[in-house]
Amino acid sequence: MIRAISAKFITSTPSIKIAPEFGMSEIVFLGRSNVGKSSIINALTSHNSLAKSSSTPGKTQLINFFEVGIIDDESAEKFNVMFVDLPGFGYAKVAKSLHNEWRKNLDEYLKFRTTIRLFVHLIDSRHFDLDIDKNVNEYIKSFLRPDQKLINLYTKSDKLNQSLKSAVLKHDPDGILVSTLNKNNINKALNIIIKETLGR
Repeated sequence: MIRAISAKFITSTPSIKIAPEFGMSEIVFLGRSNVGKSSIINALTSHNSLAKSSSTPGKTQLINFFEVGIIDDESAEKFNVMFVDLPGFGYAKVAKSLHNEWRKNLDEYLKFRTTIRLFVHLIDSRHFDLDIDKNVNEYIKSFLRPDQKLINLYTKSDKLNQSLKSAVLKHDPDGILVSTLNKNNINKALNIIIKETLGR
């Protein structure tokens, strides 16, 4: 089993231009502002307050970097990866000029950051078929390199009954239903995230 054994906040930056190079694979978490990105990052790393969540959707305006220590229990191999928490999209109550600046900075980071190995798109499982999420998937796929992957995690699955869970997986057979409340599939998600990042 693959698990996180350490995690720490490294830095925040508004753009790729001033983002340090860390020399390790980066795993990018992106999704709508209220999808639960901070909660997922905390659950995957077994830290309650590593990533800070805001009660105001759209408040996170920076690219946040977290160094995560990983161990593969099967091989006893240890290594570090970088989790990257991006600003949520959809609900930011900011001036249009600032919003456009965010989009430009994020666009540059996503397209030109050579150390990104995996995009983790978080989607609210209760609203799994929204155009905004479809557009994000298509956007990522439009510049995905051969050494990069995209996976979808469907959050808040504890809110769904079995038939609704089946509907999500029928819509996206490769999707992973997760819940930070009951920890459903958190370990599975971490194992898939790390294996996809390493190309295993």
